[in-house]
Amino acid sequence: MRDSLRQKAIDVCNRKIAQKGEAVGLSFYAFFANRNDDPECLMEAAEWWIRTHQLDHFEKAVKIRDMIRKGM
Repeated sequence: MRDSLRQKAIDVCNRKIAQKGEAVGLSFYAFFANRNDDPECLMEAAEWWIRTHQLDHFEKAVKIRDMIRKGM
């Protein structure tokens, strides 16, 4: 996962956790605007989420943040 996407994902996770608590879940779509303005980056996130880690559609933000920080 490219560094800019990694940092954006961590920021989104941190923001969601701060707003809704540690039990909040999210999907990789949370890292993007409602319109598909960067399809390559969206596909990169989908690849990481679905193919590489076989995650469910919604996962705990804490789990995703920790996975990204560890470089998984």
